[in-house]
Amino acid sequence: MKIAIAQLNPTIGDLIGNAQQILEAAKEATSQDTRLLLTPELSLCGYPPRDLLLNPSFVELMASSLQQLAQDLPPLLTVLVGTVEPNPKAHFTGGKPLFNSIALLEQGKVKQIFHKRLLPTYDVFDEHRYFEPGLESNAFTIDGVRVGVTICEDLWNDEDFWGKRNYQVNPITELVQQGIDILVNLSASPYSAGKQQLREAMLQHVAIRYQQPLLYANQVGANDDLIFDGNSVGFNRAGEKVCLLRSFETDLAVVEFKQQKRDLTSGEAAKIPPAPTSLDEEIWSALVLGVRDYTRKCSFQKAVIGLSGGIDSALVAAIATEALGAEHVLAILMPSPYSSDHSLKDALSLVENLGIESHTLPIEELMQDYDRTLEPLFAGTEFGIAEENIQSRIRGNLLMAISNKFGYLLLSTGNKSEMAVGYCTLYGDMNGGLAVIADVPKTRVYSLCQWLNSDLGLNSFRHLKSKIQNPKFPLIPANILTKPPSAELKPGQVDQASLPPYDVLDDILHRMIHKHQGAAQIVEAGHEPTVVNKVMRLVARAEFKRRQAPPGLKVTDRAFGTGWRMPIARR
Repeated sequence: MKIAIAQLNPTIGDLIGNAQQILEAAKEATSQDTRLLLTPELSLCGYPPRDLLLNPSFVELMASSLQQLAQDLPPLLTVLVGTVEPNPKAHFTGGKPLFNSIALLEQGKVKQIFHKRLLPTYDVFDEHRYFEPGLESNAFTIDGVRVGVTICEDLWNDEDFWGKRNYQVNPITELVQQGIDILVNLSASPYSAGKQQLREAMLQHVAIRYQQPLLYANQVGANDDLIFDGNSVGFNRAGEKVCLLRSFETDLAVVEFKQQKRDLTSGEAAKIPPAPTSLDEEIWSALVLGVRDYTRKCSFQKAVIGLSGGIDSALVAAIATEALGAEHVLAILMPSPYSSDHSLKDALSLVENLGIESHTLPIEELMQDYDRTLEPLFAGTEFGIAEENIQSRIRGNLLMAISNKFGYLLLSTGNKSEMAVGYCTLYGDMNGGLAVIADVPKTRVYSLCQWLNSDLGLNSFRHLKSKIQNPKFPLIPANILTKPPSAELKPGQVDQASLPPYDVLDDILHRMIHKHQGAAQIVEAGHEPTVVNKVMRLVARAEFKRRQAPPGLKVTDRAFGTGWRMPIARR
């Protein structure tokens, strides 16, 4: 029996478009004599639908869309589709109104419904807000093969792998005890750097422990701040990989289940693509997908970026060019009297290398207008942060004016290190519709640019190969990589006058944000107590800024966004 995995990129709420994706995957699977097709968790509405689920009419429309999809599918193909199902007992039990479900569609009808049993409430997940957990094991029989069905988190509670049990129930153990021939998991597992290695190790462990062939179908694409990497995968009973779908791209693979051996073998289409060669390549691919999907799904045609000649805006410009094409990226250079000559030259060199359009809008006269307007109120005070930030806010206003005038998406360019300690200006450089590198620490920004200038990076830059006839290298001008980082808001300003060196700052932030270490633990790791205390104070004080920032693409296991919930007013 042939089984296909459809790795789909849904748009949240686009029931018609998402159903069409499933239908097209079904037609492709049928052309390869497939009997069973797997699609990701909530594939009909996209994950995560969040408070759309609180709208009864949306839930009703999903139900009718599911019925129509069942009628439209090839009659000889059985398809598992992610959807939601009303909880008929919610009114009587006080439970949640919906289940996170998988529908089995066959011969024009919805034949069975399976409910997700384990509902995550950590990091970016908030499923208890909407869903009631299922109480029964999920399985069905097709052509004499008993298929055990699990949904995402149902597979992430193996106490033997994790060394602990996060839930009272292990759905895999129950399914195996009841007797199944193959285990499938329909998932929408968000990306974070390095996660695929852990994911595959866990899935392989389950296959070996239970001696069960396992197919894992994961969503791909970006929805708001969350990026889904795909990387759907299959293992045989011995834990050997029989298929792997492409990372960060839609894909479909077919494997064959041998009923005599009760095991999976690779089909003709189940070729295993090469893995990313480095973490930089992986993060780059995630960010490109994040920008491309956010722009497309929010119906923007072009992006605009403030290009300073610094490394952050250079990286964002490169990402946007790869994601959207040079013809869809506009760079705005806004020099002030404090901007160095080399910054303007570096920015123009990058513009030429990327092949994007640019305009230069000097801001000196606007700065003077602000000074004259504020002079009666600011008389007798010294030049300080307020005056410095006016420059950033002038630039932010100009960029937003361009965005409003032409309908372009403004991409903000602040990195995670700056966002963490508040080294950024509200209504200035924080302006934008998407914060592209808000989850990328400064040290990783440098690493990504260095990788992009390498042969491996340049070879992965598809836009460069297809659009630019005579590219100049390095792609990111060398001076951008070597000069001291500076906001250039006053003479001689450099970041390190206000902040610790970025390698020190990023290590402290990593220990604080990702490892949840306190001051004493960070000092014990070798950092100066005064520096640690200063950084921790800055992180706490900057919370009000982060709350007002545009959504930022999540590429680490803890980003400033959906999974970060800190109070602003606190001591």
